[in-house]
Parts: sequence; structure tokens; C-alpha cells
Amino acid sequence: MTTKTKEVEEKEVVSEETNLPAGKAGKTGKKDSAMTKLLNDSPNPPEVGDLVEGAVIGTLKSSVFIDLHPFGTGIIYGKEFLQASDILRKVNIGDNIAAKVVDRTTNKDGYIELSLKEARQALLWSEAEIAIANKSIIEVPVKEANKGGLILEWKSIQGFLPASQLKAGHYPRVTDGDKDKILNELKKLVGTKLSVSIITADPKEGKLIFSEKDPEKKEKEKIVDKYAVGDEVEGEITGIVDFGIFVKIEEGLEGLVHISEIEWGLVDDPRSLFAVGDKTPVKIIEIKDGKISLSIKALKENPWKEASDKYKKDETVTGVVIKYNKHGALASIEEGVAGLVHVSEFENEEDLRKTLELGKTYDFKIAVFEPKEQKMTLSFKKD
Repeated sequence: MTTKTKEVEEKEVVSEETNLPAGKAGKTGKKDSAMTKLLNDSPNPPEVGDLVEGAVIGTLKSSVFIDLHPFGTGIIYGKEFLQASDILRKVNIGDNIAAKVVDRTTNKDGYIELSLKEARQALLWSEAEIAIANKSIIEVPVKEANKGGLILEWKSIQGFLPASQLKAGHYPRVTDGDKDKILNELKKLVGTKLSVSIITADPKEGKLIFSEKDPEKKEKEKIVDKYAVGDEVEGEITGIVDFGIFVKIEEGLEGLVHISEIEWGLVDDPRSLFAVGDKTPVKIIEIKDGKISLSIKALKENPWKEASDKYKKDETVTGVVIKYNKHGALASIEEGVAGLVHVSEFENEEDLRKTLELGKTYDFKIAVFEPKEQKMTLSFKKD
């Protein structure tokens, strides 16, 4: 009796686990496993923000219906239709359309509301991210300029190219940092096309940032590697600014000759010595971070070497006043060798300028002479 009761209990346990008579438990367990697998393998219903695709199953004057089997029917209507009407008015029954879910809960007719415009935008941002990953070079038109850089347009998305990301040939060469002058230079690029890479793509912020440097950098590094400090080459002057001249050594490589490296003597305005298009020999004096610094005066004999044998401290020399500065007046003793007459020798700056006129010759006494440092201080010898 006890044994029978135990068997009954075991059968009842099996029945409770399957919610079916004990004799059918094994067979129905297999059906449950198949159903669980089917549910697990089924795709999840689309959420707001998801991209979906389906065939057009109907159109009205301002609505398009899309089959989103097995989840129902999608609809593009209202402002979403108007924003993409140029495309939607051309679709036919059976055409496949990719769209973005914008609402799946509030439509009174039970349709899943879709946006073609947002889908196109999402796909473009995805393309932008792929372009960043692949370091792709793209050609885009310049639409506008502002004091910070350029506005470019890529596949209907506007992006920004900061002035700092322009390549050397397009960078505004403005010495005093005047923002109006920078803007005038940048405006010259409006209407042109630039080869750039995308360096930032943030769809949430609507931020697309370009750089013109990246495509140039790799190629430039290869070119720069061909040269070394001390090399003497000939280049073409491509630009002249207050602080120096830009010289193209070869296609894709340009260097700067700073105003202090043009001549051993004083240079007030590089434009008085050179013109764009002139050819000039230069010497490479520095290569740093892919940039090349050049010198013209380094190809000429340093006049201070010869001056070290010609002049001595306390000696009287004749010099021509060539410039005033905040410390006093500069007097040239010979080409490339000049000394400072300090303003402290005079009552004030006005007195100095009255006493020592530009372009006139006077006798001076050498107070300090350090030719290795290219330094000379003169004292004015009054009659």
C-alpha cells in the first residue's frame, strides 16, 4: 500500500511539471522546446530610432504605406511626407524603402510611423563613421567662410573645417592675427572644392568636422624624408608676408624663410627684395613636425666673422642710422653689421631722433663688441 501511494505521488509530480496528464508529458515537452526556440529566433519588434526596410503596399496623396511584416504596416505621412516629398511622389507599389521609426505607440490607426528623411540622415552619419574608419579622402565644396574656418557640404550635411586644419597652401597668411584679414583670405576659397577627410562625426550633436591636413600629412612626410638639415636647394617663392617668404621646394612641400633669415643686414619689408614667382637658392636649417625652415642668408658669408678682425672695443667707427626701435637707434657700420645706440644717452626718444636722423652718417664709439653673438653697442660721439 505504501509502495502504491509513492508511485501515485511520482506521477502527480510529473503531471504538475508539464500541466498535462502524466502519460503525455514526454511528447509535449518536445513541443514546448520547439516553441521556445521559435520565440528566441524571432526578431524583436522595431523600436523608435531603428532603421527598417519594406515594400511599398499603398500610396495616397500625402501618405505612403510600407509592409513591415511580421510587425504590421508602416506609414510616412504629414510633415515626414512633406520633408521627403521629392522622393516619395516618385515611388511605386513594390518599391523597397528604408525608413526610420519615429513612433510606434500613438498612431490611432495602429500604423508604425516612419521618417524617410531621418533614415537618410542616419545612413549618411553611418557613412561618415565608415569614412573616418577608412581614412577616406573626399572632395567637398566650400559653401561659406567665417572667422574660424570654412563651412563645407557633404551629401546634404553641412560640416566645419577649422582654419587650423587647412593645409599650408590654403592657410590664411596673416601676421597680426587680424580676424577680418583672416576672413578675407578664407572667403577666397568659397566656391572651390577641397580634398578633405572627416575627423569627427557626431549625429546627436549634428557635428561634422573636416580636416585638409590628414590627406596631405602622409604624402608630405614621404617628401620631407628626402631632405636633411644642411641641404641646399632652389625653390620658387609662392608667398610674401611681413614675417618672411614662403618657398616651394617641390610639389607638395613648402618652407618658410623667416625675415631674420633673409639677409645678414636688416630687412624691413621682404616685398622690397622679392616677388612671387622668383626663384631663389635656400638652405634647410630645421626640419620639425613635418615643417621645414629655410634660410637665404646662410648661403652667404657671415659678415660678423670678418668684422671680428676689423673692429675692436672703444674704436671709433662711422655708421649710417637705418632704423629706430624702442631701445634707441640702429646704425649700420657695414653691410650686415649694425650696432645699437641706446636711448639712455639722450634726454628722451624725441631728442634721439632729432640728433640722429635716418639715413645720415655719424661717428660712434664701440662700447660693446661681441661678434660671435652678433652684438654691438655704440656710443654717440658728440662734436
